[in-house]
Amino acid sequence: MESAFHWQLSDDSIQSPARPGTGTEASREPETGRSRILVVDDQKLIVDTIAEILQGAGFEVATACDAWTALELAASFHPDRVLTDVLMPGMNGVELAIAVRTMYPTVKILLFTGQAGISEILQGAEAQGYTFEVIPKPIHPQRLIERIKNQD
Repeated sequence: MESAFHWQLSDDSIQSPARPGTGTEASREPETGRSRILVVDDQKLIVDTIAEILQGAGFEVATACDAWTALELAASFHPDRVLTDVLMPGMNGVELAIAVRTMYPTVKILLFTGQAGISEILQGAEAQGYTFEVIPKPIHPQRLIERIKNQD
């Protein structure tokens, strides 16, 4: 499957995982000692709800309601993990995951979806050498936290 989505990263953005002033790749745990999670969904209520749940569990959270904004935010937030919906307008969550993984090769990606018809999108990622874990929406808050913590 050939994706209709095309993105380009400059050499500067590929090097962006270095934290400013450190000269090293983004660490797993930021200076706050809390894991950073970027949450992305085109439904603001879902983004806000997940962010509140994760913040309550001690994670540092940034949110975006579209993949393009999430890419921009990733460059400044330096996430340890990305939790993204699969089906979104414009760039889908799998395309976002591939772009973020290019910027941050060690970032952990967790996809979530309420739709059953995503196998073709996932097969396209696999053909490019990417495999991502997918969880169904809705998911119980405690189960979500456990899945995130079990990614380590």
